[in-house]
Amino acid sequence: MSTLSSSFSPDRTEDFTALVRQVRGSGLLERRRRYYAARIGLNLVAFAAGWVAFFLLGESWWQLLTAAFLAVVCAQLAFIGHDAGHKQIFRTHRANDLVGTLHGGLVGIGYQWWIGKHVRHHANPNHEEDDPDLDIPLLAFSRSQAHTKSGFVRWTTKNQAFLFFPLLLLEGINLHLAGFRAAMSGELRAPRREVLVLTAHVVVYVTAVVLVLPLPMAIAFIAVHQGLWGVYMGCSFAPNHKGMPTVAPGTKLDFLTKQVMTSRNVTGGRVVDFMLGGLNYQIEHHLFPNMPRPNLRHAQVMVRDFCARNGIEYSQCGFVTSMGHVLRHLHEVGAPLRKAA
Repeated sequence: MSTLSSSFSPDRTEDFTALVRQVRGSGLLERRRRYYAARIGLNLVAFAAGWVAFFLLGESWWQLLTAAFLAVVCAQLAFIGHDAGHKQIFRTHRANDLVGTLHGGLVGIGYQWWIGKHVRHHANPNHEEDDPDLDIPLLAFSRSQAHTKSGFVRWTTKNQAFLFFPLLLLEGINLHLAGFRAAMSGELRAPRREVLVLTAHVVVYVTAVVLVLPLPMAIAFIAVHQGLWGVYMGCSFAPNHKGMPTVAPGTKLDFLTKQVMTSRNVTGGRVVDFMLGGLNYQIEHHLFPNMPRPNLRHAQVMVRDFCARNGIEYSQCGFVTSMGHVLRHLHEVGAPLRKAA
């Protein structure tokens, strides 16, 4: 665990400009509409098939397998919403936002809320004050954060490495509620639309489940579906930055250093590419956030070689190892609280 300071490295703005020219010249920033048409089509077919199976199967505990399948499909739909939010699919904001809003409605994520939060994350990844992904009340990602915790939250922070996966079971519910909270707080430009989409999702989802399943089975279905979806989403995002160096308040870093030094790639080939929705190429994604997902694996070769030539640390490892880094980091951050107990 380390913290980056302004004196950590020289300004590499000119180096990054050269890298941008190389990437743009290779055509990797061009849109991949056929890829996304096929990906979106397959996702929607899988989503529809899951719900058709749900209605055909009816009252049965085998529905828990349907819930697990739909959890995976919902994560894949969320990845499309992510890509749309970064304008990876179409050139215009309107077309991307339409796709993002529709996918947000299918899975129950407030698209406007998520865009605002995610833009701030990309601008300041792993910044101890400005990255909203480090602002999670029940957890701490730096020792300075840990020392601010009190009461029950202090206990969860102290034991956060052991509680990490159990807490992810609640992440799905948190994602649903966050959109409602943002709309009610007045921080969105179109709060009524956000509330309408999220309310429609909840009404249709809950009505379908309770009409088909008796109450105990319905509760179990929702718990499995939402719990596994939350774990899947958490395990897709946590390896990318958690356990990487944080940026201290007041620190000024050039774009290239800030994005590369705070990000971690996850290796594993095409299977990992699919399961993590391209987020396993986190370094390339942060350097070129509007690059279409299928192009990231090609850009990785250029970026990795560029970093090697310029003496820039490029972090990557397998999924299990990356989760080990996450849990180890959480355990170290909570250590002072355990010692003080």
